[in-house]
Amino acid sequence: MYYFDPHIHMYARVTDDYERMALAGIRATIEPAFWLGQPRKHPGSFLDYFAHLTGYEVSRAGNFGIELFASLAMNPREANDRKLAEDVIAGMPPFLAHPRTVAVGEVGFDSITDAEEEALRRQLELARQHGLPVIVHTPHRNKLDGVKRILAVLREMRYDMERVNVDHNTEETVGIVREAGAWAGHTVYPVTKLSPERAVNILERWGTERMLVNSSADWGVSDPLSVPKVAIEMRRRGFSEDEIRRTVWENPIEFFSPSGKLGPLLQAAGEAAPKG
Repeated sequence: MYYFDPHIHMYARVTDDYERMALAGIRATIEPAFWLGQPRKHPGSFLDYFAHLTGYEVSRAGNFGIELFASLAMNPREANDRKLAEDVIAGMPPFLAHPRTVAVGEVGFDSITDAEEEALRRQLELARQHGLPVIVHTPHRNKLDGVKRILAVLREMRYDMERVNVDHNTEETVGIVREAGAWAGHTVYPVTKLSPERAVNILERWGTERMLVNSSADWGVSDPLSVPKVAIEMRRRGFSEDEIRRTVWENPIEFFSPSGKLGPLLQAAGEAAPKG
């Protein structure tokens, strides 16, 4: 079986991780733009980062037979610097047109501020203009309140919920995200987010439709093999091979395909994928 990790920060990982991922069967990834650990002070720092994700990082993954696609954004944590956010967002359109950019994200909330909401709204409009899906970051603190405000913004903007992945869900948020009609992302990340067992508990309750699982692996204590480990836990619990394949391969392709950029890059891999 092949795997698609729809949210992983390989910018923060060593090349050996690509080899491990390839050996485990991971054939595709989405690399969302994120906070790099300390605030950036200049718009050019972001634009160079976007160029790296759509250039060298694609090449680094490709050396191991992994198709890497980017999702670009001004992340919510740094969006509280309004002038910086304005300049970065103004510079995004050429990068959104890049053939490897298949989404806008991570956008959303960190501290749930007005400045973060302003950046969220502007980038949702950019995504709509470019016909791209959106990856929404939910806050680490006050997550339920953050998700409610995100959904309120989307409703007010009359946004197409089928183009939105509200990510980093937990047991307390997945219900309202699904009721809103959005895709629900689940991050399997040791200590601070979901374990494979908790993620599969959610899948047992809510099913596999419009559900995504990812590793969000970065500089923290994280695991780039989280998606295959979820598949193992699903198999242990008695999920069918079709349900597992839908969750770890077909669902990410369905969600990001509206970008029009996945195309034949993954078709051959999907046709050749082992069925069990």
